[in-house]
Amino acid sequence: MIETGEVADRPVIRLEDRSIGYGEDRPILSGLNLEIFPGEKIAIICESGAGKSTLLNHIYNDSQNHAVLIPQLLGLADNLSIFHNVYMGLLDTQPFLSNLRNLVQPARPQVAAVRALLEELELEDKIFQRPTQLSGGQRQRVAIGRALYRGADVLIADEPCSALDERQAERMLSLLVASCKTCIMALHGVAAACRYVDRVIGLKDGKVEFDAPPGDLSDRDLAALYRTATPA
Repeated sequence: MIETGEVADRPVIRLEDRSIGYGEDRPILSGLNLEIFPGEKIAIICESGAGKSTLLNHIYNDSQNHAVLIPQLLGLADNLSIFHNVYMGLLDTQPFLSNLRNLVQPARPQVAAVRALLEELELEDKIFQRPTQLSGGQRQRVAIGRALYRGADVLIADEPCSALDERQAERMLSLLVASCKTCIMALHGVAAACRYVDRVIGLKDGKVEFDAPPGDLSDRDLAALYRTATPA
């Protein structure tokens, strides 16, 4: 089963003997036992296709009341402005008429709040452009901005900085872990995972290969996770 909650001494996420995949006959991950407590910063690392996106989507689907997701495909509305894409982070919490007004003519307080957030993301000059006018890295920062605007207790992010250069990736990871109480992130770079989290979960062959603080992991532990790659 999976349980969610926001009590300091109880897990915010708990999976017990859980199999996840495409129905009972096609599991990608099986026999998962996982507990995540409020305030933890967690990285999930594995080879491509080993199940990290499947795990993150499963956790999010069972935790939507208090979680926000940055999906790998970003989920931006290309026909709307950057303002509106960020504002959508709180769309379901606002009255219908307020949302309608902000769709037609954004109100000054909402524009000011979104602009302040976009300044942190170095996107303030793009506020009324559309995602189709942005680079891949800029689009990724818009998705980060939408998640931060939501302000949920739990951030679930699937490689949120994969399209960013090293400087921007460092800034965005620092911003995410500082802004969100509990973070569960799939990260491609092993070095980044170890710098920004207090717990690393490695997936391999449909199982949890290890679950430990970064300082407890050896180069051998990390290298064993990948068939051909050597950890950075």
